[in-house]
Amino acid sequence: MGHRLHVIHASHPCVAAERALQLTRQPYRVVEYPPVLHVAAMQLRFGHPTVPLLVLGNGERVAGSRAIVRRLDELVPQAGLLPADAVARERVLAAERWGDEELQPAVRRLFWLGIKQSPRAIDGYAAGSRLPLPRPLRTLVTPVVCRLAAWRNRADETSRRADLAALPGWLDDVDQLIADGVIGGPQPNAADLQIGSSLRMLATFADAWPLLAGRPAWQLARQVCPVYPGEGGLPPGSLTTSGGPASRTSSLSPAGNPSSA
Repeated sequence: MGHRLHVIHASHPCVAAERALQLTRQPYRVVEYPPVLHVAAMQLRFGHPTVPLLVLGNGERVAGSRAIVRRLDELVPQAGLLPADAVARERVLAAERWGDEELQPAVRRLFWLGIKQSPRAIDGYAAGSRLPLPRPLRTLVTPVVCRLAAWRNRADETSRRADLAALPGWLDDVDQLIADGVIGGPQPNAADLQIGSSLRMLATFADAWPLLAGRPAWQLARQVCPVYPGEGGLPPGSLTTSGGPASRTSSLSPAGNPSSA
């Protein structure tokens, strides 16, 4: 019996979990929920409010992208999601933890603030969704969803400025992890999935794309997720405040669609 992966479409941690399933060649199907509304649905159904959540064929439940990758590594250790060598394993786990606790929530906050400022961009991220949500209805509910998502993720002008200011240093850190051989190898590991999926979503933000273009971090993102919903999604200015540039990234012009880089 196959597994069931419960997700929000275009969510970067959900993408990481699905890529882990693909790399371990596990049979699965996707169960999709609408953003924000998933919280109540998941809580009522599973007693856990967030996605991704994996229900294994035997009924076992695993919540969160890191826990899912860990369980899949236990099931299929030969896939190499975590190195067998103890030292290398700890380095990958440390990088994965940083990707989950620092980079992932920052990209999520920027996404919802960007959609709040450019609500029509949600159409691109909805491409490929299994939910039968007509565009007029999506247009109607997006502002409400954005406000709720921003509140739930503590996304505001203060977080926006802090996240954008931190991005250049974070990308330098990713490039260094690649240079050190912790991530970016021929076979994606747990840290590759966690970091690469967040960077891949980041690459769809026109204001952030110039920081990624041409660097090893972008190659990692493309290796982990060759295609991502919302390509070129958030237009220029989506990550700026009404009072002017939020950080050094917002003063840069887009370098082109990431898919052509």
